[in-house]
Amino acid sequence: MPSREAGATAPISMTPIERESQARQGGAHRVLVLLAHPSPDRSEVNGPMAAAARRIDGVTLVDLYAEYPAFDIDIDREQARLQAHDIICFLHPLYWYSTPAILKEWQDLVLEYGFAYGVGGSALLGKLFFSALSAGGPEAAYRARGYNHFTIRELLQPLEQTAMLCGMTYLPPFALYGARTAVEEGRLAGHVADWTRLLEALRNGTLDIERALGLPRLNQDLDMLIRPTAAASAAGRR
Repeated sequence: MPSREAGATAPISMTPIERESQARQGGAHRVLVLLAHPSPDRSEVNGPMAAAARRIDGVTLVDLYAEYPAFDIDIDREQARLQAHDIICFLHPLYWYSTPAILKEWQDLVLEYGFAYGVGGSALLGKLFFSALSAGGPEAAYRARGYNHFTIRELLQPLEQTAMLCGMTYLPPFALYGARTAVEEGRLAGHVADWTRLLEALRNGTLDIERALGLPRLNQDLDMLIRPTAAASAAGRR
């Protein structure tokens, strides 16, 4: 986050209930997925997730390393993308308990004072934000008495505070643990299917945001979080 904070005021976001009501009145949400992986073609997890996101109507997938190999990020373009979408997602592997470097550069440059926060900085007000990440270690390693001492959600608290400062609603991460063995253990296909369901629910406004807020990760129980669409409910009553 830029250091210039004189006169900064944190904008107040809409409540999740207000946002969902607005979505029902105004149609589908627009979802922006920012992929940050230095070698997506060799990625066993983020690559398939990116490919799945590209196939979903209403979802924009941006490969940041492909667009900005020299980290020369186009601030105006990225700010326009943010303004054109309702939901922002960082898709990335967990690198040293954080994001890959380009996402930090992206935040430092794009989330400017007067645009994302501070006086006049209300461009992101009311949007949703979350990370979809893959972690190499098992879930048991990410807890107070585990190898890494902190949960994934705790490690991502800088992103949570960034979202709050920008007036966005922060959702818990969509996380895959044990990513190194997900393919051979047959867990990847189910994870990508859940990822697709999540993006479609966010687009359609059928994710129970209030219930999701307190969870350690979004994919803990998607069946509990995703409400049936009006069409599905009508079909079930036939």
